[in-house]
Amino acid sequence: MSDSRFRSLNDALRERFGEKLYKLTLNGGCTCPNRDGTLGSRGCIFCSKGGSGEFAASPRLSIREQIEDGKRRLTGKRPVQRYIAYFQAYTNTYAPTERLRQMFTEAVSCPEIAVLSIATRPDCLGEDVLSLLEELNRIKPVWVELGLQTIHEGTAAFIRRGYPLPVFDEAISALAERHIETVVHTILGLPGETPEMMLDTVRYVSRTPAAGIKLQLLHILKNTDLAEFYTQTGFPVLSMEEYVDLVIRCLEVCRPDLVIHRLTGDGPKDLLIAPLWSQAKRQVLNAIHREMKLRNTYQGRLYTP
Repeated sequence: MSDSRFRSLNDALRERFGEKLYKLTLNGGCTCPNRDGTLGSRGCIFCSKGGSGEFAASPRLSIREQIEDGKRRLTGKRPVQRYIAYFQAYTNTYAPTERLRQMFTEAVSCPEIAVLSIATRPDCLGEDVLSLLEELNRIKPVWVELGLQTIHEGTAAFIRRGYPLPVFDEAISALAERHIETVVHTILGLPGETPEMMLDTVRYVSRTPAAGIKLQLLHILKNTDLAEFYTQTGFPVLSMEEYVDLVIRCLEVCRPDLVIHRLTGDGPKDLLIAPLWSQAKRQVLNAIHREMKLRNTYQGRLYTP
């Protein structure tokens, strides 16, 4: 769905590559310092056992096999020429550098892979990893997706993010110095945050060197500590109308050239507790587009450098 009211990922890809690219969600078999005992053992409060990689392939397959399996699934639905290799599950720079080199090189060596996208934490980007990413970025574009979620330290402590905001600042600056593009994950609807607090997070991201942003609705998933907290407290979750309004307000304060990689998100239907309206993703996206037209607003309308 193309709409000049905001800079969508699809539009940005067509401008840059001349076509839409489809993501192949891969699993490198990494873990996370928030799970292996380094920082904690239970992960972030909202994170499921799949490490946000419920839609990723099986780590039992090689990277090449995962790519071929993903291609088969997609080409059965639509003609596809090139892809984004998306390492999604857990923290994909949290492994020995040689192992990272092997799995990332296996991905970028596939001729049909146009972009290497790596989801990780800002505190898992040592000099050796940064040098590897810089090297790979000379072969094909590398995107590093950083899980920020919020700039508010109280919320960050509650969700057990595990690092302070300056660590994020250092990581995104180090990546920018190496000309590596970053996509920043934010979560809208975290317990205790007001709309203005969420807008402050988006404003902050817009002042960083980030190339893109993901606006993710908070999903309450089964078998997470957030689900237990929700059962105990019944904290309010956003309604669809509230979420549509909030996303539009976020877009209005976004830097005009920031690529919008996500406006909501997919919660696995077998795990999703709330908000259940989020399962109608197309309806949510249509409502955002429709409301933006009604308000005659657009990305960056209220942005201040």
